[in-house]
Amino acid sequence: MTADQLITFAAVADHLNISRAALALHLSQPAVSGQLRQLQDEFGEPLYQREGRGIRLTPAGEQLASYASRLRDTWRQAHAFRDALRGLERGTLRIGASTTPASYLLPYLIAAFRQRHPEVALLTSDGNTSEIVGALGTIDIAMIEGPVGADLPPDTAVHPWHEDEIVAIMPASHPLAPSSASPTQPRARLDLDALGAHALVLREAGSGVRQMVERAFARAAVPMRVALEIAGVEGVKEAVRAGMGIGFVSAMSMRHEDGALRMASLAPEPLTRRFSILVPHASAPSRVVERFLELSLGQEQIAR
Repeated sequence: MTADQLITFAAVADHLNISRAALALHLSQPAVSGQLRQLQDEFGEPLYQREGRGIRLTPAGEQLASYASRLRDTWRQAHAFRDALRGLERGTLRIGASTTPASYLLPYLIAAFRQRHPEVALLTSDGNTSEIVGALGTIDIAMIEGPVGADLPPDTAVHPWHEDEIVAIMPASHPLAPSSASPTQPRARLDLDALGAHALVLREAGSGVRQMVERAFARAAVPMRVALEIAGVEGVKEAVRAGMGIGFVSAMSMRHEDGALRMASLAPEPLTRRFSILVPHASAPSRVVERFLELSLGQEQIAR
């Protein structure tokens, strides 16, 4: 018994006429009759009887027709789903993003993607860089900040993405605060020796920003006076507003600040990094993943 035989039987049961069923199936009448004989041989008893120019189902045939009809409906739905995915009419995309891209890049990408493919369901999850890398087995595409690391699952592609700068932030009243908060003015610079003399606010362990800041201070052999560790970019900014110390965040997280916080680049060289897009199962990505990746790589101006 095959799926084709059952689908043929469903058509015969609908039309109660082998010739009309063959026409609907785009098959020859002998081909349909042959499949019906094979199906009857499988069950070992008649499934239909000839009646005039048509047929009449036996009780066994009526029972089988109900199963065959459901199989045909499922087959049609599966084909419709396949065609929809090919046309990106529907589907699901699971996106993971570390804190900074999740907050300041991903919302714009989702809005642009939804305009083009409104029937695709987008499921998002966020965390710090190490958490997102650890979740690659359960997501379709990921956006992380900082070093990618060597412990990626096999068949994971890494695409360099946006460039970002880590800046020091402090209240406008802080002694190291630049005099101007205007984004049109050149950004002030502060060396690590000056920053290390003050209390510092750091992100939680596993944060890409924290890893970069700690490495910069270690290379400069400047000790860090850590006053507070706190999760999330907004947590750092609120702690700095509360006077807990100088914090370190992505420059793009300061785009909409009102001037209560000031930011400065690190000296002698700005502390920059690249975001990366990770694609698990890169040898056979879904069409939805391919389209979202194309959109993401094509929108470099989103962080400006």
